[in-house]
Amino acid sequence: QVQLVESGGGLVQAGGSLRLSCAASGRTFSSYAMGWFRQAPGKEREFVATISFSGGSTRYADSVKGRFTVSRDNAKNAVYLQMNSLKPEDTAVYYCQSGAYWGQGTQVTVSS
Repeated sequence: QVQLVESGGGLVQAGGSLRLSCAASGRTFSSYAMGWFRQAPGKEREFVATISFSGGSTRYADSVKGRFTVSRDNAKNAVYLQMNSLKPEDTAVYYCQSGAYWGQGTQVTVSS
């Protein structure tokens, strides 16, 4: 059974940083691309970033480009999202994704 468990969310002031982690189990983690998505209150879930199975290719939403960095450690079955220069509009529940599988989400709140 595939499990994705996010952690690292919290409350931070605008301009601050957070690092989200996603621990994966139940599949050959290194064979799959991983993604981060987010959902703000009253809004649809949106794409944030993705990283290829090897980590050699990444892609970002325009809204986070230059501020967020996605990385992975296949030896630890983990994917990370380093978030810098956070803005109030980054406030959302952040989800880790792998194919059809999703984590439970972690709340990120950025105060102005």
